[in-house]
Formats: sequence, structure tokens, C-alpha cells
Amino acid sequence: MNKVYTDLNVYEAAVQRLNSIFDEFEKVIVSFSGGKDSGVVLNLAIDIARKRNRKLGVMFLDLEAFYQKTIDYVEKMFSENEDVLEPFWVCLPMESPNSLSYLEPTWIWWQPEKEPIWVRPMPKNKWVINLKNNPFDFYKENMPFEKFILYMGEWYGQGAKTAQLVGIRTDESLNRWRAVAADQSQKNNYIAKNGKSVPWSEKITDRCYSFYPIYDWTVSDDWTYYGRFGKPYNHLYDLFYRAGVPLSKMRVDEPFGNEAKAGLNMFRVIEPETWARVVNRVSGANFGNIYAGKKIMSSKYTLPKGHTWKSFCKFLLTTLPEETANNYRRKFIKFIKYWARTGCPVRDDFIKEIESTAPGAYENTHRFSRRGNGDKEVIRARKVLDELPGIDNKQDLCTWKRMAMCIIKNDYICKGLCFSITKDLTLRQKAIVEKYKNI
Repeated sequence: MNKVYTDLNVYEAAVQRLNSIFDEFEKVIVSFSGGKDSGVVLNLAIDIARKRNRKLGVMFLDLEAFYQKTIDYVEKMFSENEDVLEPFWVCLPMESPNSLSYLEPTWIWWQPEKEPIWVRPMPKNKWVINLKNNPFDFYKENMPFEKFILYMGEWYGQGAKTAQLVGIRTDESLNRWRAVAADQSQKNNYIAKNGKSVPWSEKITDRCYSFYPIYDWTVSDDWTYYGRFGKPYNHLYDLFYRAGVPLSKMRVDEPFGNEAKAGLNMFRVIEPETWARVVNRVSGANFGNIYAGKKIMSSKYTLPKGHTWKSFCKFLLTTLPEETANNYRRKFIKFIKYWARTGCPVRDDFIKEIESTAPGAYENTHRFSRRGNGDKEVIRARKVLDELPGIDNKQDLCTWKRMAMCIIKNDYICKGLCFSITKDLTLRQKAIVEKYKNI
């Protein structure tokens, strides 16, 4: 995505973007997590909706395992802005990755059969939507929450042109940068009434688009906004700050995914009573608390003596339950075949270093990728190397070390190899649960 230089600061640019959305869309809904980024978007949208005498939808997906301060913040935002908000506090059973357990690589919040060990009782406020009053005709039992979010905007619009606002900042992670700045030929941007493409948008359906109005903000911009305008925020961040957590590491989201698991120890410190219920509820939670931030689950993991990364990867597969091991094998085979047949773009300086370090291991196609700026040549793997010291920790390459690290980190989805959640994975997990539910 090309840089655009204006005389506006990021706040003014975000307000301008949101005003244009309200100009062109009949319905607007915010995906609100209770975190700092979605809180900024919700506060900004509330101010604009109130000035325009418009209603604003807001969806909060309650993941059951939340800090109480996050719940307090969501309740405050909903109750103090009822004049403009149409709130949906969603407590439906949905599936989410659990990167802390080999035996239970996913977990489902608000499962009725698990009610005795729920982390929190079902909320009783008037905005709660659960299995007893579910109005969503698109909801499927235990569906992945990413799918729910995609359908929510279309449902809320009920045929009207609808914008779904998402609090994503591209400087927070590479995955978030990809969500906004992906190759424009590979995704459908919204075309505004002036005929210009909106690069910080993405088409969901013909009548519904996602927008990322604060994509160019930094974490400092978030807190400057809250301070300068006196806006309410989640006071959980105050506790993070007092505990010495860097601003860039403060996260409020589902706690058992790859990105958030390193912060599990804070759950134990900040809310010990909640933490005790989390350990009882989610397989591997205490293991993640002990080891997620340590060497055993980090990229600094040291290869055991007598092993190559190839032999260690194969050894690790033999220690896993059959279904889990087979999942990794399928992913690894696809990963190797993709690198051999299609290849991936690599920086020119890394290509030269690879050719010097491991001559003949990779083939340079001398074809430039269309990804990003189109300035990287695509290389294909002729064989799978054990590792490329100094390179494969900076550049995604086809090595046994990368595959082994997926197992070591409990990365069941293999995000470390650029995979994402697939339909077949969801169906397979449901089949496993059904098979063993009476044991």
C-alpha cells in the first residue's frame, strides 16, 4: 500500500475516514474487544454518531476467559452510550485455537455441558445474547469466531449497505499489516462515491465492507488520544503498566492463541481467583503460564544433543497423539510441496547469502513476486535444509527447524508456516470430540 502524505495528524485522518463512512453507509457497526485499539474506534464512532443523530451497532464477543476489568469496561461503554448504541453482547459457544495443549488444540467457550467449570457465570445484563435468545440465523454450533465476525455485519445490515469497523493497527504485528496492506490485486477494496479505492477496507459481501480507520496509528497515538480527550479506557492497562509490561506487549484478547499466550502469567498475578478457574477450564493453561515466555516455547530453543532438526522433528511427531501428529504431517507435506513447486519471494541480500551458505539448495526463478512492492525474486526449494543459521530466523524459508518449532510452540494451525484455520480442520476437531465425548 502506497504511503500518502497529508497535513493531517492521525486523529484528524481517522475522523475524516469515519465521517466518509457515515456519509456513504446506511448502517455502521464496531467490532469491540474491550482493548485499546477497538476502544479508540468505538469512542471515535460514538462521537460522530451522536453528532449525526445516528445509531451505531457494537458487537462484543465474550470469550468467557476475560479479566473482570475488561468486562467492567465493556459494561461502562454500553451503559453510558445507550442513546446511540445498538449493543450485541455475544455469549454463544464458539471455537478458538488453544496453542497450549497437544491434546486439546482448540477450546470452545460457553459450552453448555461445561457450565459447572465456566470461568465466569453467564452475564445477566440486558444486552447478552446466548443460546436461549439467539437471533443470528447464520450461527452454527461451535463455529470459529472468525467466521462469526464475517457474517455479523451482513446480518446487522439486514440488506442495507453496512460498514464494519475494526480496530487494527498495522504496526502491531505482521499479520495485522497483511490484513490491511495485502496486495491490492488479491482483495476487493471499497470504491467510494468519488470513484477512488479505499485501501484500508476489504469487501465481505456485496453490501458489507470491513474498514480499518486507525490502521496507521501507533500505540502512543492510542494513549495520546485517551489522555487528550479524556475518553474511557480499560483500566486493566493500568495494572499492566504497574507490572512493568511494555506498551507494545499489552494485549486484551483471547488468551490462549499464539500471540497472547506469553501474557498468561499476568492473568495469574492480576486476578488470581479468575486464574484458578482458567486453569481448571482450559487444557494446558498452567503449562503456558510457566513456559510460554521461556526458552522451551521460544525461537531460542536449543536443539537437543545428538539430534538434527530433521531427526528431532520426526521424534517429536512420534510423541504426539495420532490425530495431532497427522495434522502436523499434512501441514508439513503441503509446506514442502509449496516451496518446491511454487516458491516464495525473498529479499535480494538473503538470496545472495543463501547461495553462499547453501549452494544448490534453492533455485532462483528470476521471477518477481506480485506481493508487496513487487521487488522480491521468487526462489524454490530443491531440498529441505536442516536450518540456515542467521537467515531462517529473519526470513521464512523451507527448513526442518521451522517445522519442528511449530510442534515445540504447540502451533497446531502452523501459523509459523503461514497456514490459517481451515474448514477441514474445524470439521476434523468436531469429529474427534464426538468420538471421545463419552469416555
